[in-house]
Amino acid sequence: MLRLPQFEISQPETIEQALVALRTPGSRIVAGGTDILPNLKHYLDQPPQLVHLGRVEQLRQIVIENGVLRIGAGVTLTEVSEHPEIKKHCPSLASAAGVVASPLIRNMGTIGGNVNLDTRCRYVNQTAFWRESIGGGCLKSEGNVCHVVPRGRNCVAAMSSDTAVTLVSLDAEIVQVGPKGQRVLPLIEYYGVDGVQHLKREEGEITTELRVPISRSPRRAAYAKWSVRKSIDFPLVSVALRFDLKEDSVHALVDTAKVVVGVLNAKPRVVSSLDMVHGKKFSDSSVAQTVSEAVFKQCKPLENVPYEAAYRRQMLKIHTRRAIENLVREG
Repeated sequence: MLRLPQFEISQPETIEQALVALRTPGSRIVAGGTDILPNLKHYLDQPPQLVHLGRVEQLRQIVIENGVLRIGAGVTLTEVSEHPEIKKHCPSLASAAGVVASPLIRNMGTIGGNVNLDTRCRYVNQTAFWRESIGGGCLKSEGNVCHVVPRGRNCVAAMSSDTAVTLVSLDAEIVQVGPKGQRVLPLIEYYGVDGVQHLKREEGEITTELRVPISRSPRRAAYAKWSVRKSIDFPLVSVALRFDLKEDSVHALVDTAKVVVGVLNAKPRVVSSLDMVHGKKFSDSSVAQTVSEAVFKQCKPLENVPYEAAYRRQMLKIHTRRAIENLVREG
């Protein structure tokens, strides 16, 4: 049995109380606990205090205001997947939240926790005993070498969040509140490429909400991932797709295309050079072919999570094409 290290627990009831609790050096935030608690059992962190946000009602709101869908960071993944307004305006986000891990984990895990998910790697997400057996861990734990890229200077642990790539594809913003006040930034800018410190979160900050602009034009969007098992497992590849159309029909012309890929490294990858599908009929088979080829060309997985990188790259191309074809079939 893996035991947790000793720590104190603070249970604030307001954001202001939470910010005060976070003044204790080394404190960590916990909401559902589905990510941080396993890491604590592996002794990847030993914080003196956990600040539990489960009693902060301010973080559990879902509202539409001025054409923006605002989702509190404390809303559970189950609630995100089932909420009628999210399913109506952001179906790809509801879909992504609905395939995270298992129903029990979705009932506990929150959208804020999922966008702040720690990076993962086959060499670090192991017990302390296992890490010691390979010669003292790695850049992300107790060592000074990357076992994926031995001469690399940065950790290449992968961001495996299902909702983060989808939110980025929808141009979402993240709201952070800390000792210096509130700041709002595009979600893609919240992530960096170093797997050790991939979140650009300032000291003592809390994620309070995600803001997703509601599209004024017809849109088709989807999320697809591949994992060995249908539940529990983290994705081994993931892709979020968004197509804004001239008219509300799958036969309409594509106005804008945006594709975001996950589980490559610490930051979601926005696929570039998709202008070639603009002006084409969305139902044209060349759209699925062109986009999936662009994804394959630009995205090169590493051996940082299970399964061979070359195989994961092929699966990424296949799932991208299938996701677009499914959108066309669904009308």
